[in-house]
Amino acid sequence: MSAFPFSTSEESSDNWRRVNLKSIASSIQYGYTASAIDRPNGPRFLRITDIQDGRVDWETVPSCDIPDSQIPKYRLSAGDIVFARTGATTGKSFLVRDCPDAVFASYLIRVRVSPDLDSRYLAAFFQSPDYWRQIEGGKRGIGQPNVNGKILGEIELPVPPLRLQKEIVAEIEKQFTRLDAGVAALRRVQANLKRYRAAVLKAACEGRLLPTEAELAKVEGRTYETGEQLLARILADRRKNWHGRGKYKEPAVPDTTNLPPHPDGWAWARLEQLGVTYGGLTKNPKRAKLPNQLPYLRVANVYANELRLNEIEYIGVADSELEKLLVHAGDLLIVEGNGSKDQIGRLAIWDGSIDPCVHQNHLIKVRLVNPAMSKWILYWLQSTGGRHFVELVASSTSGLYTLSVNKVGDLPILLPPLAEQARIVAEVERRLSVADELEAAVTANLQRATRLRQSILQRAFAASMQMQ
Repeated sequence: MSAFPFSTSEESSDNWRRVNLKSIASSIQYGYTASAIDRPNGPRFLRITDIQDGRVDWETVPSCDIPDSQIPKYRLSAGDIVFARTGATTGKSFLVRDCPDAVFASYLIRVRVSPDLDSRYLAAFFQSPDYWRQIEGGKRGIGQPNVNGKILGEIELPVPPLRLQKEIVAEIEKQFTRLDAGVAALRRVQANLKRYRAAVLKAACEGRLLPTEAELAKVEGRTYETGEQLLARILADRRKNWHGRGKYKEPAVPDTTNLPPHPDGWAWARLEQLGVTYGGLTKNPKRAKLPNQLPYLRVANVYANELRLNEIEYIGVADSELEKLLVHAGDLLIVEGNGSKDQIGRLAIWDGSIDPCVHQNHLIKVRLVNPAMSKWILYWLQSTGGRHFVELVASSTSGLYTLSVNKVGDLPILLPPLAEQARIVAEVERRLSVADELEAAVTANLQRATRLRQSILQRAFAASMQMQ
């Protein structure tokens, strides 16, 4: 970080003041209580949720019903600073620079200062470590912390002469501009890595990432087991090892009428043909009395090709349920969703790290006849093509998205020869591991940028510490 072009001790200490916010604010005021209305006319109604990443898209800010007589009292002006007084963003602030005719909501506190203070200087201080140390100590509330006008008014800050305020702001903005450019470049790298991962999976699942088994067999003058032959072998094993009640029922074949063409040697299958799908258990008070209290997996533990097992709950399971509910290494775990398109179909492979273990009803388990295919099926369902079928199968006339045991069993799976699956999976993992290393480096640099931003602010307001 380059040095500031001045020293905070340059001015006489008599000219620096450490004061309470209430002593320099012309007003500290709560916002107007009303419901937001989505309409084009009337003043905009700024809420906590409209402030994202230090910005406001005024075009998307709603309006509200407010009497004309009340508008002047709550009207926002350039130089106003608003604070979130409750919720996850408690204490975060936003400097109003330019805005349309707008008022502010009751979960915001507006601070307005006199013209002999630079509001940009104050806004910068309200991002500094000194400010956050004070605000964290002043938060109140059980379960949901909050900051009121009194607590905010007691915040102490250093106030230099106006000339020095402006110099500090200019230097902060210069250094932040450079930092923001670096952060923007890192965000572009992140976006490119996301596109690269999607492109790798798309190419892999269309037979374009590596030579296909059919192409290699032709060059080498040999035969090979096709996807269709593999499917026939799997169905034979499925039939042979079935131990259910009643007569065995062959799973339905996929309807290929509207399915896209596939590479030579590949075949279409339904997921039900390749394994058995299971629903999970529902938590209820009666289960607390059962003697078998086992760890169980929830939606919160399953992400895209990732298991997060730092928080595991326990649940009672009857002996008669164990065969259906126990999770084995290699099982696919698929999130059924809660109506959201983004959540449905999230899946990972169970690694067997907790044994025994069961799963809840919002996770659908698939136990494959041949567990060696689990990674291929995972990558297929995460690819553009596979994801299309997940959303298609999960959609409903109500516009909500959800999966079920039957819907999961009906998912179309593109099936290459087994040897080709193994080669594709190895190449996908090689390429994605490189992307993961780059992603980790980008994340580390973004975290460094955050620390550097705080370091810039801490140095800018060093007088605040010297005066304590």
